[in-house]
Amino acid sequence: MSGETPWIGVLALQGAFAEHESMLREMGADCREIRNKQDLTENMAGLILPGGESSVQGKLLRDTGLYDPLRRRIESGMPVLATCAGLILLAREISNDDRRGFSTLPVRVKRNAYGRQLGSFTAFDDFAGEGPVAMRFIRAPYIESVLDDQVHILSRHEGKITGVQYRNQLALAFHPELGNDSRIHRRFLEMVRCAG
Repeated sequence: MSGETPWIGVLALQGAFAEHESMLREMGADCREIRNKQDLTENMAGLILPGGESSVQGKLLRDTGLYDPLRRRIESGMPVLATCAGLILLAREISNDDRRGFSTLPVRVKRNAYGRQLGSFTAFDDFAGEGPVAMRFIRAPYIESVLDDQVHILSRHEGKITGVQYRNQLALAFHPELGNDSRIHRRFLEMVRCAG
């Protein structure tokens, strides 16, 4: 292992990755874009799976050879923050799509559950007992059900599950990076610190 300091990988194949990078850098975290297998080093201490188009991201993960090494790292306990499409990539089951991503998170999700682009909206709901956070939903999924009693429900909107944590995986139906509230990213960085 090199003397390189730990850093956060941000999947940068497609979608809203730049906003995550900006928030992490404002918080003083070292982050780097992940575009191919050569970008992965032993010192990658955490991973962000951003919003975007989950089916496109899933195809690109396989085309670039990133799917297997990232899945192994997630399964071995590397902390991951997944937002919107990232949640779909982690989900074990997708009720309205036969395609699967990493399938490491024991939940069942519904894609585009709130409608298409014109159905985008912002809500303010409690997150993990820390008070309301701005939840920006853009062609968002929601979690229909959890499939393991170790999945902790962190947030809901109008009764639908919008945020969960399962071991090293923090997954959200919304976009916390599209604003200036850094509490969720701080929670993720604390997960990374504890895992290290």
